[in-house]
Amino acid sequence: MTTRMLARVRSFAQTSRSSPRPDTDWIAEPRHFDPRRPRLAYRTVFISDFHLGTPGCNADLLLDFLKSVECDTLYLVGDIIDGWQLRKGFYWPPRHNDVVRAILKMAKHGTRVIYIPGNHDEFLRGYASLAFGGVEFAQEAIHETADGRRLLVLHGDEFDGVVLYARWLAFLGDHAYTLLLKLNRLVNLGRKLLGLPYWSLSAHLKKKVKNAVQYVCSFEAAVAQAAAERGACGVVCGHIHSASIEQIGTVTYYNDGDWVESCSALVEDYQGNLSILDWAERCRAEVAAAKLKTQARIALPA
Repeated sequence: MTTRMLARVRSFAQTSRSSPRPDTDWIAEPRHFDPRRPRLAYRTVFISDFHLGTPGCNADLLLDFLKSVECDTLYLVGDIIDGWQLRKGFYWPPRHNDVVRAILKMAKHGTRVIYIPGNHDEFLRGYASLAFGGVEFAQEAIHETADGRRLLVLHGDEFDGVVLYARWLAFLGDHAYTLLLKLNRLVNLGRKLLGLPYWSLSAHLKKKVKNAVQYVCSFEAAVAQAAAERGACGVVCGHIHSASIEQIGTVTYYNDGDWVESCSALVEDYQGNLSILDWAERCRAEVAAAKLKTQARIALPA
């Protein structure tokens, strides 16, 4: 299954180019630069839960983010490719291909890229300790911040009781979540027609559901405890699609969010400070600022 899936992705990547050219040219090209927006420089960027291969992936916002940042190290913290959905039917639009290319370009141009597979891309866990196209694969990693703190980096599904002990329930939940994301896309299609920026209905509903809040708290505590047991002072994970920075006992818990609902990343600056970068909110702010600028121009007297 793994070999066939990777072969299909590779085949699609080769046939979806807009113009015929040698296979390596697109990697060798300089990285994209948008003169309207200087690139943001970080020491480390942590991103996860793209779910490439599903309609729910916010590939446009993700690609905009990847083209807008530069970093020394990029951690891909699991569920990058959604193998669960690809088994049901192959869905891989050109935009998803562009995301893969953007990451490979970052690796080609000096960024260290570390891929830690999650439960949806668990078919890649067999490649731990290997590297392909400049991308290193690992089950988990220890990241040392610029100020010397040790952070355990893992996807987090290892601490999800539903995934571990009731796999059938996890798949059932995945079906329900897929339906919710379809509704989310319809809502945002309507917002786009009205000229409104992206807003996540699914993320909003999750925050309102009491059981979901309890689940998130339990998950955070379990992951933080695992980090403490391994001698780390912090832990970085994904999996639950809920970006957060919390102090839990002696451990700082970091969740980098996702690119299906919140569209967020965890970033480290060159002093070792970590923060959540909400890319969807940033884009909404840019749209609002552009509208105000346009309105101010129109209001100026002739």
